[in-house]
Amino acid sequence: MPKTKIIENLKLPNVYILLLIVFLSCAFLIFINFYTIKILSVNRAYVNGESHYSKGQKDAVRHLITYLYTEDEEQWKLYQEELKVPQGDWIARIVLLNNGDVNTVKNGLRDGRNHEKDLDDMIWLFRNFKSVSFLAKAINEWEQADNLVNELAEVGKTIDKKIKTSSLSEADQKNFLNLISVISDKLTINEREFSDILGEGTRVIKDQLIFTNIVFILIIVSSVCIYYSIMVKNIIISKKEVETNNENLILANKELDRFVYSASHDLRSPITSLKGLIEITQMEDDLGQIREYLNLMKLSLIKQDQFISDIIDYSKNKRKGVVLEYISLISLFEGAIIQHTHIKNSDRIIVDIEILVDVIKSDSLRLKIIIHNLLSNAIKYADESKQEMRILIKTYSEGDFYKIEVIDNGIGIKPEFKEHIFEMFYVIDSNKGSGLGLYILKEAVKSLNGSIEIESEFAVGSKFVVTIPRL
Repeated sequence: MPKTKIIENLKLPNVYILLLIVFLSCAFLIFINFYTIKILSVNRAYVNGESHYSKGQKDAVRHLITYLYTEDEEQWKLYQEELKVPQGDWIARIVLLNNGDVNTVKNGLRDGRNHEKDLDDMIWLFRNFKSVSFLAKAINEWEQADNLVNELAEVGKTIDKKIKTSSLSEADQKNFLNLISVISDKLTINEREFSDILGEGTRVIKDQLIFTNIVFILIIVSSVCIYYSIMVKNIIISKKEVETNNENLILANKELDRFVYSASHDLRSPITSLKGLIEITQMEDDLGQIREYLNLMKLSLIKQDQFISDIIDYSKNKRKGVVLEYISLISLFEGAIIQHTHIKNSDRIIVDIEILVDVIKSDSLRLKIIIHNLLSNAIKYADESKQEMRILIKTYSEGDFYKIEVIDNGIGIKPEFKEHIFEMFYVIDSNKGSGLGLYILKEAVKSLNGSIEIESEFAVGSKFVVTIPRL
């Protein structure tokens, strides 16, 4: 049956059905987005908790080794204090698996230094989704890590006993040190796997959320389009006089124009990105109670996504060997420029490229990391107060070395910060990065046996020069 015939056959009850479909679709969108964002938030909380778990374990190892060689009682106390962090999470996991007392679970999570406001949601996610594939894998990694922490605790007791009885020999010290190192290395792998699994789960949930929103938005748009088609037709056929019919038709067209604008502005945006979806959700009147929460989620997701990306780069740089191949520098820079178009002010920055050396023989992974972070840093720290924001990219050869320069007229770096910018997790502005970018950049340069130099003047700009040997 032609589409026009279908519309003609739709009566008033059918219009109510269309409105009901739109209402139910909106309700489902609100419901799905609320719980999806809640799950993503709890994922973030678990990843954050893993960082405390990892830090507590590593600090405990450090204090235990110090105690092993100094027999300082204060180091033993510090070791016990730091070990409470992973042990607290271990208690929480065991009680959760056995559906035990909530207060016991919360106390364990508090010992694990998890944020008080995240505790209820963490318990909710564990109890309701522990059988879901990615969370089950993460819990398995958590269990393996807990077993290793318990082994570390037993080693600590043995060391303490030998020290207390003055029976610790140099051979014992060496054996204990080797054993602690093996346990610590295994824990590092488990902790990294835990974060990677949750990160992958977050990305899958995000993709499913986008797909679900596309489906429901198409249903809403189709229903409203049909609804407006019915309204326009009813307006036209309800008027007897041509002049009245024309006036009503103009009015209907204006209403249709407003709808098309609203649909393209308010419904198309969430299809393109999760960020747009959250912003549209914030404009819904009946979502006032969660607007602030949604805004925080948006910032958290963007920052966590960048952090996960930095961690992946760090892991690849550390674990993968150098593979030499011929690489086009201009292709890498062009790809990096496109990749950073979402960063604030990127569309206002004038990028000049002077490529005197294009194809070089080096490691593709490390060069991508170097170029990505050089460009990302220049864009993030652009000076909005300047009439023109510029970045100059230069590549050239000098003797037995290749040179890559990125020069900007951004906000620059104060002298007291310059010696710290390549340190892990050191940030001048926490809203602009995770503190890993320049650290990973320097590590990647070191992997290529190169060097990096920086010249910067506050409020004037910065110049980064990467030197890579010819191979």
